[in-house]
Amino acid sequence: MNFDEIKELESKYLAQTYRRLPVAISGGKGMYLYDFDGNRYLDMFAGVATSVVGHSHPRVVNAIREQADLLMHTSDWLYTYPQIKLAELLTQLTGMDKVFFTNDGTGSVEAAIKLALKVTGKGEIIAMKRAFHGRTLGSLSLTYGEKFREPFKTLLFDAKFVDFNDVGAVRNAITPKTAAVIVEPIQGETGIIIPADDYLKKLRELTSEKDVLLIVDEVQTGWGRTGELFAHQSAKIKPDILCLAKALGGGFPIGATLFHGFDFSYGDHGSTLGGNPLACAAAIATIDVILDEDLVKNSANIGNYLLENLLAMDLNARGKGLMIGIDVDNAQKIVLDLIKEKILTIYSEPTVRVLPPLIINKKQADQFLEAMGRVNP
Repeated sequence: MNFDEIKELESKYLAQTYRRLPVAISGGKGMYLYDFDGNRYLDMFAGVATSVVGHSHPRVVNAIREQADLLMHTSDWLYTYPQIKLAELLTQLTGMDKVFFTNDGTGSVEAAIKLALKVTGKGEIIAMKRAFHGRTLGSLSLTYGEKFREPFKTLLFDAKFVDFNDVGAVRNAITPKTAAVIVEPIQGETGIIIPADDYLKKLRELTSEKDVLLIVDEVQTGWGRTGELFAHQSAKIKPDILCLAKALGGGFPIGATLFHGFDFSYGDHGSTLGGNPLACAAAIATIDVILDEDLVKNSANIGNYLLENLLAMDLNARGKGLMIGIDVDNAQKIVLDLIKEKILTIYSEPTVRVLPPLIINKKQADQFLEAMGRVNP
């Protein structure tokens, strides 16, 4: 199998919803991915901040293998211990009370929206301009059973968008109908947009004052990505609802919505595959690796090293930890040129986005920096 054959099959059988980079991957190990011709690429975006402990980490692989031998799925009609163990671990690490498991970040945000609408009885949510929280439409609106829809009659909620990093704009937008404010600590998909250091703290103070829920979406920033275990912790705040996914499973699909002070009721929400034993085992192993190998500290250290050197190269770079954006004249061209250097990144025009696994070392960081200097001299 070669790249042209893979590309032809993809165009024939898969929905054309993605503009893919011209690389077909056959395997991965640690910081590296391999194509069907045996070429090795330094992975500097980690499946969009997902493969946080690198590819095929032996502890994660072994956890998946051992759990697969025991049990992969039963559904939430029955109790399973890996789900309970992971939920306990998540509440200990975040200070939240309860967990609802999903399969991805979009599902986590959907659960957060439903919960906020239900517990407040209000029908308006404020989000930020240029925010990204997922692509689902709201499937409950099309579910026929009245018992499922009854607690969520405000499901067709009003959405308001205000400027990111502007607490005054949020204050002006809040009305008696406002159920929640949702925010990313750093906007990732739109180019690594970093707010003022006190932004989250002031937002938390405002939402508490106005009796409005604060939903923090850490789908991309969570699990050490920004040099903190969770980005909101650097602001010393506690959200009402916290959305997690991506790095949680180290590459295995799983998401989670965490909350405190309230809860769903029986039948309010559900997921056939959410929190299945296999996904939970992968997540537990991934978290153990992050903590045991001190990867949050490595994220901060190597992230600072990368950013300092990118700025020394007179590049327009910004970031926290291993979440770095580099503004260039043509981000797509730079990403394609880096592929020729056997380095994989992604872009959000005009920004090259750098989101490597947290296991990256200084030598690998230098490999990226040297290549970046060649493609954008």
